[in-house]
Amino acid sequence: MLIQKFVLGPIDNNTYVVVSEESKKAFVIDPSFGSIDKLSEFLEKNSFTLEAILLTHSHWDHIADVKIIKDKFFIPIYIHKLDANSLENPGPIDFLPSLKVEGVKPDVLLENGKKIKIGDIDILVLHTPGHTPGGVCYLIEKEKTLFSGDTLFKGSFGRVDLPYSNPEDMINSLKKLSKLDSDTKVYPGHGSFTTIGEENWMKDSDKFI
Repeated sequence: MLIQKFVLGPIDNNTYVVVSEESKKAFVIDPSFGSIDKLSEFLEKNSFTLEAILLTHSHWDHIADVKIIKDKFFIPIYIHKLDANSLENPGPIDFLPSLKVEGVKPDVLLENGKKIKIGDIDILVLHTPGHTPGGVCYLIEKEKTLFSGDTLFKGSFGRVDLPYSNPEDMINSLKKLSKLDSDTKVYPGHGSFTTIGEENWMKDSDKFI
């Protein structure tokens, strides 16, 4: 499995392209502003085939290029059912009015425990609300790899003071993640790589939130 990270957009989002090296099939996670150019170049250079768009949640910075990627590659969009409406109707960006995000209808509505297979990569959906009602993480158990979106960062967690955020849900989600194997690699929506073992504070997250 190959993971390519692009840091994109006005607030430095991590957009990931994950590739099954055996089948050369790929999927993109949380394509932010400018993803289409980076993604197209990467796929063409390596003769990879894009199969899906996986979203950890529906905030504007994580969905900015979803519509344009969908229109170019004609691939399905995956998102949790509780964040689907925000993907279709993203609304304005208050502090960056010059930037526009076009809404798009998802193809697959996720729930906790849903399994996705792309190439030879098996992906388990973990519902981790808190930052948004439909926030999810994507766990590739075979590789002990977690894409955590804005649920878990290195030494921190996603904001819970936004509309539709919920601190109690975030506490429960972090405790859920803390039960994963300690050597599970974590690729967050912003910032640096970490591991579950490095984030021991999650077990007592109710003391920090």
